[in-house]
Amino acid sequence: MLEGLRMFGEAIVMFMKPKIIFDVFWATQLGIIVGMLPGLTATMGVALMTTLTFKMASSNAILILICMYIGAIYGGSRSAILLNIPGTPANAATAVDGYPLARQGKAGQAIGIATTGSFLGSIIGMILLAFFTPLIGNFALKFQSYEYFWLAIFGIVISGNLTAPKDPLKGWISGFLGLFVAMIGMEGIHAYIRFSFGSVKMSGGIALIPAMVGAFGFAEIIMVMKYTKLEVIKAKVGRVIPRLSDIKRYWVTIIRSGIIGTFIGAVPGVGEDIAAWVSYDFARNSSKEKEKFGKGSVEGLIAAETGNNACVAGAMIPVLSLAIPGSAPAAVLLAAMFIHGVRPGPLIMMEFPEFVFQVVAMVMLATFAMFVLGLSLVKVLVRILLIPRQKLMPVVFVLCVIGSYAIQGRYFDVGVMIFFGILGYLMREMEYPVAPMVLGIILGNILDKNLRRALILSNGSLIPFFTRPISLVIFILTVITICSKMKWFRFLMGKFKQLMAKA
Repeated sequence: MLEGLRMFGEAIVMFMKPKIIFDVFWATQLGIIVGMLPGLTATMGVALMTTLTFKMASSNAILILICMYIGAIYGGSRSAILLNIPGTPANAATAVDGYPLARQGKAGQAIGIATTGSFLGSIIGMILLAFFTPLIGNFALKFQSYEYFWLAIFGIVISGNLTAPKDPLKGWISGFLGLFVAMIGMEGIHAYIRFSFGSVKMSGGIALIPAMVGAFGFAEIIMVMKYTKLEVIKAKVGRVIPRLSDIKRYWVTIIRSGIIGTFIGAVPGVGEDIAAWVSYDFARNSSKEKEKFGKGSVEGLIAAETGNNACVAGAMIPVLSLAIPGSAPAAVLLAAMFIHGVRPGPLIMMEFPEFVFQVVAMVMLATFAMFVLGLSLVKVLVRILLIPRQKLMPVVFVLCVIGSYAIQGRYFDVGVMIFFGILGYLMREMEYPVAPMVLGIILGNILDKNLRRALILSNGSLIPFFTRPISLVIFILTVITICSKMKWFRFLMGKFKQLMAKA
């Protein structure tokens, strides 16, 4: 613990330089702007910024990306409150009570509450990130190829469950489509070329960044052009800094939402939108003022914003300890770490423990910058919402093209971006979640290599996949997660509960 505090202190001192502080503020501010403009998501912002920072020093580049990530997740609350259109999917729950508050002439109060909730949620997430990453990393040292194979499958299954709760089969199809995309190109153990259709460019596989920029960026551009003209709340923005009494009144909700958001963030591929809704639902169910929810509840607003921002730090726990992303923007962040030569995973606490606490320090700096900028530039940021999207979207498209081309300098990657953009748009139209597909692309390499490595170690036997204790536990959790959505399983569980109640 003391060693961790020492490394955290050294990281803070390392970042206390004028240029780095300047980078923190401009990157966080840019993230807020990206988040608050409907159509520019956090994933798109982090992906595009990755293409612009890959020649920087690793610590500076990752700091800028984390600032962009935190700023964008917070920034989406502005358009949710003033337009009733979430700037990012993470802020959908924010609009439920934020917009009614703005219509009641309390836009300033809503913005202040959202900012404070975001700040406190991020702080709670940061503390849990510092505490749990070393613990999970040390436990993951017991993992071998068998466990990593099942962990990848479990990540796809649970991501599909939570991103498509009404029809999880669509989520699973999306995830396994991503796994198939990851199989294109050279196989990792024996270097066989698969599914390239004779194309030399495809033999190297599908690059992650262009695919993500397309699925979350170009697809969003197509979607956002369907919106009608936006109506911005023209009520005067009054007092923004929230009263201490409001914060003290809902301190239980804040702590609970922060913990919920962090742990949901740690689940592979789930993301901030689920964290916000679960936090909001818990707050509504435990509130003494249920009738206010959906009509301008301060408690509902602060629960949603605390949950989604705590999820940002939570999503970095599996990134650092297992090299598996907890959300779509965290997936881009993981790819950026690999680009900059940082290898997260179970060995990071042995090989590069300083980096873990540098990330904690980065989260803290970005959080304070977000809080200061969020409360001080309210009127300026509101005017940015008036930018016509007919002028904005072409600029975003150009950035998508430049970002896709810049990584490897190939026009092929621009084609990949456009293809995945159209695919992402069609998936949304048919109500298939995009996040599991992207998670599948990331986990596909992990699954493929570890399956082949495990079969080599066991001389082709599948028995160790089901006999090793940790591997068996993950397998059982995967089966239970799948069965929990089946009608017959729910029927049997209901009968079992009735029998237990009678006993």
